[in-house]
Order: sequence, then C-alpha cells, then structure tokens
Amino acid sequence: MTENQISKIILDCAFKVHTNLGPGLLENTYKECLLYELIKADLQVQKEKPIPLIYEEIKLDCGYRIDLLVENKVVIELKSVDAINDVHVAQTLTYMKLSGCKLGLLLNFNVKSLKNGIKRLIL
Repeated sequence: MTENQISKIILDCAFKVHTNLGPGLLENTYKECLLYELIKADLQVQKEKPIPLIYEEIKLDCGYRIDLLVENKVVIELKSVDAINDVHVAQTLTYMKLSGCKLGLLLNFNVKSLKNGIKRLIL
C-alpha cells in the first residue's frame, strides 16, 4: 500500500472518530479511538513508538515518541488544541525525519470540523 492509500484510510477513520466524539476531549482519548479504528481497518499501527536520535555515532534515547506510526510509512501526530502552530509542525517533521517516513499527518481534533484540523506534511 502506498502512503497516499494509507493516508486516505487514516483520514476516513479520523473523520469517524471526530464525528462520534466531537471536539473538546483530551488528546489521549482521540488517540485510543483512532488506534482502535485503524486496527479495525486492518492497518499495522504502533502507538507511542519510541524513536532514537542519532548524533554522529551515538544513539540517544531522548524520549521522542510518535503518537501513531501506521504501516511503518505514515507518522500521525495528534493534538487537541485551540490551533496548530509552528512548533507542532516542527515536531511532526522531526518525527518524520527520525523515523525515515515521507508522510506525516498532524491532526487537531479540537475543531468544529476536522477538515480544518488536518495538516499533511511531506518530506
């Protein structure tokens, strides 16, 4: 499956979760519900996937964790905030670089319409 095919399934699942729950809940609630929907959709998903930082020849465990890594190809960073800002984008791009993924989805569930809370990032 390509990254685009995977992202379509992810977004379908995210819209389902948002439709059922609406805005205003904690990030972790959306993460668990989206994880459930992605597994139901037969996707391989890793939650809170630790990723090390390699500096020269040293592998550092700095506590970086990808919210959801789908099919080892797509990084999902979930938020439940008033607005996505540059730091959220930078965080997602960093996770993409460290994991070697070309596609990232930054999803903010704290919006009236989820289409306004989606940021698609490509390396």
